[in-house]
Amino acid sequence: MAGGYEGLADTSSGRFGEVTEGGVILSPQRDLVFLQEAKKDLILAREQCYHRGLLNTTKWLSELLVCIRDVHLEEPPPPSLSLYNLLGDELDHYHLAKSYFDLKEYDRCAYFTEHCTTNLGRFIHLYSRYLSGEKKKNDDIVDTLVANDQHKGIYLKELHNELSKMYILYTSGSASRDTVEATMDAWLLWLYGVVLKRLDLNRQAVDVLCQALHIQPMHWGAWLEVAALITDREMLSTLKLPDHWMKKMFYAHTYLELQLNDEALEIYTNLQDAGLQNSTYIMAQVAITHHNQRDVDQAVTIFKELESIDPFRLDNLDTYSNLLYVKEMRVELSHLAHRVVQVDKYRMETCCVIGNYYSLRSQHEKAVQYFQRALRLNPHYLSAWTLMGHEYMEMKNTNSAIQCYRQAIEVNRRDYRAWYGLGQTYEILKLPAYCLYYFKQAQKLRPNDSRMLVALGESYERLDKWDEAKKCFHKAHSVGDIEGIALFRLAKLYSRLSEGDKAAVLYERYLQETEDAGLSEDRGQAYQFLANHCLQKNILDLAYNYAQKCSLFMETRESGKIVLREIANRRQHTEQNTQDDCGSVLVSRVRTRVLLGGDRISSTRLPSLNLSYTP
Repeated sequence: MAGGYEGLADTSSGRFGEVTEGGVILSPQRDLVFLQEAKKDLILAREQCYHRGLLNTTKWLSELLVCIRDVHLEEPPPPSLSLYNLLGDELDHYHLAKSYFDLKEYDRCAYFTEHCTTNLGRFIHLYSRYLSGEKKKNDDIVDTLVANDQHKGIYLKELHNELSKMYILYTSGSASRDTVEATMDAWLLWLYGVVLKRLDLNRQAVDVLCQALHIQPMHWGAWLEVAALITDREMLSTLKLPDHWMKKMFYAHTYLELQLNDEALEIYTNLQDAGLQNSTYIMAQVAITHHNQRDVDQAVTIFKELESIDPFRLDNLDTYSNLLYVKEMRVELSHLAHRVVQVDKYRMETCCVIGNYYSLRSQHEKAVQYFQRALRLNPHYLSAWTLMGHEYMEMKNTNSAIQCYRQAIEVNRRDYRAWYGLGQTYEILKLPAYCLYYFKQAQKLRPNDSRMLVALGESYERLDKWDEAKKCFHKAHSVGDIEGIALFRLAKLYSRLSEGDKAAVLYERYLQETEDAGLSEDRGQAYQFLANHCLQKNILDLAYNYAQKCSLFMETRESGKIVLREIANRRQHTEQNTQDDCGSVLVSRVRTRVLLGGDRISSTRLPSLNLSYTP
């Protein structure tokens, strides 16, 4: 739904288990109590969200209820107030307006609830006005696919004026308790928080949304709005949130958004162990966590299990298609594309899956068409912006790629892929200072991702900042080099700085670690450097071995032959000078055997180099 989901932790003890910064501890004795209390909360909250047209939260709550349907309550949940008790004489107007709301006729809904005075009636009126403004704004930008700030104006300012007056009355305490309750409740506070967020009044929005959660902690949409405003872990630790089991879901989701994948996985695993193992939402989140950790096989396995449980579920299938794309699983991606088209060909996830399918087939123009179709369905669809930027990069259209990546950042500044894409684009344009800025932003979001560190190191290297570049390459190797190039880049840098001995150690270490990688241009360059380095040090036997291996690569074959000829010339010259001195020949042979003695070579020829990262 337009305008959001509907359109660190403190160490206090929660109601159904201890909540800590690192995760959730639910003792086996309390699992049943947790599930029973959760079921009661879910039943009541689902009804309240449904009456207010909060369809996404209603769906989310219903899915959780289904996964614990076998949990029996000792007592039935207390009955909620009937609509007549809530609305009184406004009941008929509410039903009429709600029917218009469900048909997305938001202006008609707002018109027939204009004079409502109850909390529910006022919420439907104000919420329909908000959705009407969001829908018109998206309709206006759907052709150009570029957000226009002039649309962020009239309807939001009008709603802000009305809701701020109600909020002042609510917080002032000057009115009676009954009047205050009729003025502002949890749902109107949430709507006020959403409007503040849309107006970029983020600090106020967080405070108001937290107040709404203290009144109604079961509103998942409110938790997501707060999560979208969290910039880092320090900010998360300052929030004053209610002690409720929903807080665990919030922490896990926010950790995932902040790329704290280990912490998120721990919470989701504990929730599954507590009895929510059948939740398709949690299963999908766990799969996304493995996706972020680059554990592709495990993520694919979970998505396949999700498909067997709910074959018509389209949520998160864009991520699944990304995994199949990375694994180059053409048959599986083709099958997925055909399946989602049969379910709903006008869903944004469907368009994204088909776009990835055409991209894998190198039909980049068609891929762009489907990503554009996804954005016409939802201009705030992050994945489509980022993936379309990748496609434009493949098509060498750097201007369009930059525009797409910038739009992705507008949607979500925590999307490291967009920052990284911008860095790569400016790298092509040979603007290293711009590259450095964007790669820094990506590295802040993924501090232990070797790809970000290597890119950052290369940017420092282009700007002649040698020490910073060395630190980046060292850390990229220390945290686990995904692409296996950090050592090679570091060795190349040492070679460029005329530190040949250190470069030789690193090249040899690189060859050892990539021994099973097969033939590659980088390995050929490493052999070429080592052959020349050993020749310079007059270690002819090792130089001969490295030069022989240079002949395996087209790029280094000629240079290897040059080294071999030079070795032959030197040996011939040495033999002529020492042919009358048998003792010298014997010594030469002994030295050769020592140099070819396995472990002795590296200790004699190349001193060890500490590769552990130190900031």
